[in-house]
Amino acid sequence: MNPTNTASEQDLLWGAYHDFNARHIDAVLARLHPNVEWANGMEGGHVHGREGVREYWIRQWGILDPHVDPLRIQQDEDGRWVVEVHQVVHDHDGNLLVDKVVHHAYRIAAGRIERMDILP
Repeated sequence: MNPTNTASEQDLLWGAYHDFNARHIDAVLARLHPNVEWANGMEGGHVHGREGVREYWIRQWGILDPHVDPLRIQQDEDGRWVVEVHQVVHDHDGNLLVDKVVHHAYRIAAGRIERMDILP
């Protein structure tokens, strides 16, 4: 665990969730490494690169209205940043589809998110 950049890495993640919820896609993508690996919560696996993430989110937002609020951000023993998230997903008619707490794990290097996984 490397506590030297704890505040800036936590700020990076808090800001990413804020910008995602506001649908400021370019602001979130700027926080990602150009070759990011991002968990595909709809179909499984990962999407790759900033443009892959952009396409995934545009497709996702076309059918769902997800909102994710971070509750807690902590670094684990492997150096990943684990975010406990309250996830609420509606369809575009306003019907509630998901309301649960999930955990996302991030690898961060040089101030950019390199990988995001959804933990079981």
